[in-house]
Amino acid sequence: MTMIRHAIAGSAGGVLLALSAAAAAQSAPPVADPSTRGEWTLGAGVIAIDSPYAGEDSRLRPVPLLGFDGDRFFVRGTAAGVHLVQSGGFTLDAIASVRLDGFDIDDLGRSELLANGVDAALLEDRDDGLDAGFRATYGGGWGALALEAVHDVSDASDGFEVALDYRYTWLLGRSAITANVGSSLLSDDLAGYYYGTLDEEVARGVTAYAPGSALVHRIGVTWMHPLGATWHVVASAEASQLPDELRDSPLLDPDSDRSGRLFLGFSRRF
Repeated sequence: MTMIRHAIAGSAGGVLLALSAAAAAQSAPPVADPSTRGEWTLGAGVIAIDSPYAGEDSRLRPVPLLGFDGDRFFVRGTAAGVHLVQSGGFTLDAIASVRLDGFDIDDLGRSELLANGVDAALLEDRDDGLDAGFRATYGGGWGALALEAVHDVSDASDGFEVALDYRYTWLLGRSAITANVGSSLLSDDLAGYYYGTLDEEVARGVTAYAPGSALVHRIGVTWMHPLGATWHVVASAEASQLPDELRDSPLLDPDSDRSGRLFLGFSRRF
């Protein structure tokens, strides 16, 4: 580890944002490298989710990666936004991002749900969402700290999330390694949509379960390495600790106390 750095190339920023959305948190990407300003990146990746839901051991989701960092406008993976304030190490952004927490009931185990007292035939799928809000980031040689507040504007959960994240990046040769730790507060509506039972399900006879608001903690690490002059490969792993409010959900395996994410992606700068 030859030097410390809190900025990673814009292509990695897009990958990291795609990763964060796959957990129950919207972690902020690192500040984009100024040398990539005005350049586009294009790529693809796949997220492997160690699902806590009953009877669903793992889930694979392909993720298209599109990135652009301009003076005001940016696109990073599954999110886009506008820089409202940029002053020294401080940035305030207005953002919109896709939430990839949805799932199909058919992908869950009917026998496992039945053991929890739930008839899968009475349940409904949970949709992905679109969040909009603000993110404030402050970074320096000590790393980067980000505070994000977003609200579902797609009429999926109608909930909101507030997330606080810290990232620290080292350079090891040509590779960049970023460690991150953070916490997210999920509102009643957000946690209830993805971990509770819906009103229409209760009307069909499903036992009502409303977890209320929940605080989810997570930790992760990301590795990025250039492949030639324009290509990058990124790999990442993240684990989230589920609180009792979510672990008690009848939609989850009884022994589920955490969820995990693995990501591998490739992107090219143009």
